[in-house]
Amino acid sequence: MRYSFNRDKKDLVFAYRKDINASFKDLSIVCSAIRYKTAASAVKELEEVESGAKPVFYPRFNKGMGSRHELLGKKGRWPKKCSKIVRNVLLSAISNAENKGYDPDAMVVVHASANKTNIVRRVAPKGILYISGGYGYAKQRRSDLELAKVEIGLGTGEEQGISKKMKAAIKLNAKNTPKQSIKDTDSKKKQSVKQQVKAIEKKAIADIEKVPQKQDAKSDAATAAAAKAENLDNAKSKQPAMLEQEKQETALPKK
Repeated sequence: MRYSFNRDKKDLVFAYRKDINASFKDLSIVCSAIRYKTAASAVKELEEVESGAKPVFYPRFNKGMGSRHELLGKKGRWPKKCSKIVRNVLLSAISNAENKGYDPDAMVVVHASANKTNIVRRVAPKGILYISGGYGYAKQRRSDLELAKVEIGLGTGEEQGISKKMKAAIKLNAKNTPKQSIKDTDSKKKQSVKQQVKAIEKKAIADIEKVPQKQDAKSDAATAAAAKAENLDNAKSKQPAMLEQEKQETALPKK
């Protein structure tokens, strides 16, 4: 895929998702909210937006939008669907960075963008005519489907392809935000469904393997107990004969 990042892509790690059924305007605002931030702080911020704890500032596409006291009177809202999509793409980029040997806690969101990709023309429902003299409202009923894409690129912030302004923005965000680890975020704590299923399967297999071992241990214990009981019975049966022998030996005169 050709990314919209026009600089040197050699040392950066990318992830993308295309043909998304979501507003590209909201996606672009969410991407601009996490740009030039560390990967851990970006994941945490997206989680807060998704949970409704923190709104996103809308510098544009804000016609008729209300102001928020959390943003000091600036316009904003909570694009939960788009924040979830961007968070999944960001986690995919973090996984790609881990596979390439990078430290995810040291990665920075160097590139984050969203654009419109395709427009699917949807035909009006059956029974509506497009010619004059028909019935219904064909033009008002028509609604096209707009698809979007999201691109995220991670880097250390010291690559040669990054401009001075980008490095300055990265340093400024690093000063304003405390150091965080991706392992502390909720996204890493929550296991995926596949991981949970694999863990359950491993546990079931381990339990199945332990069953014959337990049975063998029980059988060994049973045989040991039976042997012990048999020895005790033999000893009890031998005791009267030994006592009689001792009595006879004591009764014999000493030479």
